[in-house]
Amino acid sequence: MRIAINARSILLNQRTGIGRYTYHLLDSLGQIDQSNAYLLHAPQRLLDFKRRLPDFSRYHNFKSRIDYFHRGIGESDIYHLPSPDAIGAYRGKLVVTIHDLIYKTYPQGHHPQTIELTSHYMQAIASKADAIICTSDNTRRDLHAFLDIPLEKSCVVYNGVDHQIFYPLSEEERLNAGNSLKALGIHGPYVLYVGTIEPRKNLMGLLESFAKLKTKKSFQGQLVIAGMKGWMLENIEDHIKKLGIRSDLVFTGFVSDAELRLLYNMAEVFVFPSFYEGFGFPILEAFCCQAAVITSGTSSCVEIAADAALTIDPQDTMEMAQAMERVLGDKSLKESLGLAGLKRARAFSFLITARKTLDVYARIVV
Repeated sequence: MRIAINARSILLNQRTGIGRYTYHLLDSLGQIDQSNAYLLHAPQRLLDFKRRLPDFSRYHNFKSRIDYFHRGIGESDIYHLPSPDAIGAYRGKLVVTIHDLIYKTYPQGHHPQTIELTSHYMQAIASKADAIICTSDNTRRDLHAFLDIPLEKSCVVYNGVDHQIFYPLSEEERLNAGNSLKALGIHGPYVLYVGTIEPRKNLMGLLESFAKLKTKKSFQGQLVIAGMKGWMLENIEDHIKKLGIRSDLVFTGFVSDAELRLLYNMAEVFVFPSFYEGFGFPILEAFCCQAAVITSGTSSCVEIAADAALTIDPQDTMEMAQAMERVLGDKSLKESLGLAGLKRARAFSFLITARKTLDVYARIVV
C-alpha cells in the first residue's frame, strides 16, 4: 500500500498530545512495517515556512513532503489524518483519528463560534472517512452520541506511551535530582500537575484543593504546574491571589522530556483532575515513572487509569484535597499506587498502536 500521513502536527518541536501521537505512530510504523510505502505529508501554512519534519531517513520506505497544498497524496491508497484536518481535493481512502469531542462534551471551554464551526467541520470530515480511529472507548461513545456516523465505521486503538522517555529513575539519579529541580524553581516536596492550562483541565479546582491543604497545614510543600498556557485564563491570577497561595506555586511552562521524567519521578503525588479527556497521556506517563496518581473518575481518565489510581469527582474540591492528604500522609499507599501504575503502563505501547493501525489500513483497502 501507499500510505500518506498528515504530519503537520510534528513540525513543532514542542509537541503536546496530537504531536506526540503522530510522531510515535510514525516511528513505530517505521519499525514494524517495511512492506508499505509512506509519505509524511505536511500541508504548509503561511507561518510554517521555517519548520521542518523530524528526520525519519532511517526508514527507507519513508518520504517527506512539505507544501502549501495537498500535492503528492493523490497517488496514495490511503490518507491518514492523525486529527481532523483539511484534505483538499483528495478523494481516495481516508482514515481519521479522533481524540476527543471536547467541543460537545465541555462546551463551556470554547467560544460559541468555535463550537459551531468545529461541529460542522467534524461531521463533514467524519462522514468522508472510510475508517475512524478513536483513542478510547469513551471517545468512541461520544462520537456516536453526537455525530451521525455508522457504528461499524469506527474502532478503538489506544495510544501508547514512550517507555524510553518515561521510566523510574535509579536511586543515584534521584539523589542527584536536587539541582535540576532547583533550576525549575522547586525547593522541596511538591504536588505535580501536567497539562495545558485551560478551563477543561480544572486547574481552578486543583488550586482550591491545594489551598485547603495549606490552610490545614497538612502539607508544607509546593504545587508544580507544568504546561503551556492555553486559553480563557483571564481570572486565574485573581483566583490565586484570593486563595493566598502564590508563593507556593511553581509554573514551569513547557518542559523537556527529560525534565518531565524528573518531575513525575520526584513528585509526592501527581494530580490530574480534568473535567474531560479523550485519552490522557499524562496519566500513563506518570504511571511509567512509578508516580502515585490521583485523577478524575470521569471520561477516559477512569478508563485509562483503571484501578491503578485514586479517582475523584473533579467537581468536588474537598474530595480532591482529601485524596491528596491520604497519599501525602501514607507512604505505603503512595508506594502501592506507584507499583500499580507501573504495572498498568506495561499494557500500553506505540508498537501495539501501530500494528492495530495497520490492521485498519488493510481493512479498508480491498
